[in-house]
Amino acid sequence: MLRLPWFDYRAPRTVAEAAKILAGEGPQAMLIAGGTDLLPNMKRRHQTPKVLVSLKAVDGLKKVNGTLGAGLTLAELLKIEGIPTALRQAAAQVATPHLRNAGTLGGNLCLDTRCTYYNQNYEWRQAIDFCLKKDGDTCWVATASKRCVAVSSTDTAPALIVLNAEIKLESTGGDRWIPVEALYKNDGIDYLSRKPDEILTEVKIPGGWKSAYWKLRRRGSFDFPILGVAVALKFSGKAIEDARVALGAAASRPFLVEKAGNYLKGKELTDEVIAEASALIANRAKPMDNTDMDLYWRKEVADDFAAYALKELRGDDMRETRLRIARHAV
Repeated sequence: MLRLPWFDYRAPRTVAEAAKILAGEGPQAMLIAGGTDLLPNMKRRHQTPKVLVSLKAVDGLKKVNGTLGAGLTLAELLKIEGIPTALRQAAAQVATPHLRNAGTLGGNLCLDTRCTYYNQNYEWRQAIDFCLKKDGDTCWVATASKRCVAVSSTDTAPALIVLNAEIKLESTGGDRWIPVEALYKNDGIDYLSRKPDEILTEVKIPGGWKSAYWKLRRRGSFDFPILGVAVALKFSGKAIEDARVALGAAASRPFLVEKAGNYLKGKELTDEVIAEASALIANRAKPMDNTDMDLYWRKEVADDFAAYALKELRGDDMRETRLRIARHAV
């Protein structure tokens, strides 16, 4: 049985109190909300914080009034009327119902990056000599790389990126709003621009977008994404007025595919336009051999999943395709 390391536990009641604890404890403190990612990581000794600062009882982190509180669980998020389709689809496909009852929106946005050589227990990693991400000097995926190439594992981030959403970060030094896209850096170790003493407290989503999110994983439930495609469009009649496309689980950060978004502007979603846009999206998917399934196949199906999203936004009935992907192992 894997056991948690020893730690002190703090349970602040306000964001200000939590921020003060983080600032005082420094790098040895970590935030915990649902704990669905952090606690298993601690058992495998990926993270060994000396102090856990719980956000469970912090006032205001479950607000649904103009913005979404980062403390909302994914299950609570799914009960909110009017949330954008892509965000609803992304949240609904995270893990299992039990984990969605505990995992939070803020926690999913800040999920640790993943890698075949990293997401193992301590003894396994020790046996092969530790990797660059934790305790070692070599990236076993790309041995000549000086950068960790562990993969972004969040579902909600690509959806929020295409929706042009912003997040609020609070600390003892003040508050700041940044685009969701700006939260991420293309580095498997240093993957968040959030400072160690900052707390992600709110998400603000502009309206007017029609959106969709499609997720690839081995099993139709439970698994982390090995590809996520999010698309958001604004229409003027049948023509696309604005377009944003993002990929997840294809790099150490979720990112916009600007070339595809620019291509779609001013066009109608004909079969030819969907095929060309899907090819542009798939061209930006450059998966590494550090997650589930063959990397070449994962790149190949990026074209298909991009087309599924665009066809769904065109109004095609894609329910049967979604059910087929959900029910059957790929």
